[in-house]
Amino acid sequence: MEFLKGHGTENDFVVLPDLDGTLDLTAARVRALCDRNRGLGADGVLRVVKGSVVLDTETEDARRRLADVDPDGWFMDYRNADGSIAEMCGNGLRLFAAYLVDAGLAEAGEFVVGTRSGPKPVRTHEDGSVTLHMGPARVFGRSQATVSGEAYPGVAIDVGNPHLACLIDGDPTDLDLTVPPGHDPVLFPHGVNVELFRRKGPDAIQMRVHERGVGETRSCGTGTVAAVAALLHLVDEPTGTSYVDVLGGRVRVEITEDGSTLTGPAVLVARGQLDRRWWESAS
Repeated sequence: MEFLKGHGTENDFVVLPDLDGTLDLTAARVRALCDRNRGLGADGVLRVVKGSVVLDTETEDARRRLADVDPDGWFMDYRNADGSIAEMCGNGLRLFAAYLVDAGLAEAGEFVVGTRSGPKPVRTHEDGSVTLHMGPARVFGRSQATVSGEAYPGVAIDVGNPHLACLIDGDPTDLDLTVPPGHDPVLFPHGVNVELFRRKGPDAIQMRVHERGVGETRSCGTGTVAAVAALLHLVDEPTGTSYVDVLGGRVRVEITEDGSTLTGPAVLVARGQLDRRWWESAS
């Protein structure tokens, strides 16, 4: 049973090729794989599978939402470290695209990957970076996150998954994110990714992120898009481009009139075989 390990700006993932769609990926197995003491260690799992396999297991309502996903194309079945299913992951999608090219499952350049937030066009580059067309970053409210008893006003952003991006005055590296930030459960009934960021200059911001179902991560691709979209919303600018510095590196985000793009590195680190007895015991 093959696995690969890699990361996008140090947001790390286990890649599980499931080309024939037979892998029984339970929530318990995801938790075991992502455990940094008893497993491989990761922020999430990327299952490589055909779109038809996932569509066949979704509810009728979900299948309607995913009507544009190609059943014969490759689908990123993404799981958070706690075993929960997530709609999208920007750093994971870059790594997923890099794996498809490395494995000969896609031609280098432009192609489309299915996700639970719809089909996502991607483009791989010779320098190892990948550009994702993330779709629109939609503002749907204002709220606040609570960190260590202090409230930080933020902008609610939908980037295929929910975010609360908070512009702060101080240094985000001074904050304690070992505890999940408090949030409004009415506005975010399924949890939320929380970004705390500050401006570093006219074309750069610095950000930290706490991801639902994972904890603080070194980076969050959709979170970088949410932070730039929130900043533009606060200054009443419809479009713009910014570099985003996260703990794991730097990415570039562009917000356009009809969508957004995210460009950053994707690094395949290692590959190997899972022990079958371990896999069976982790179910």
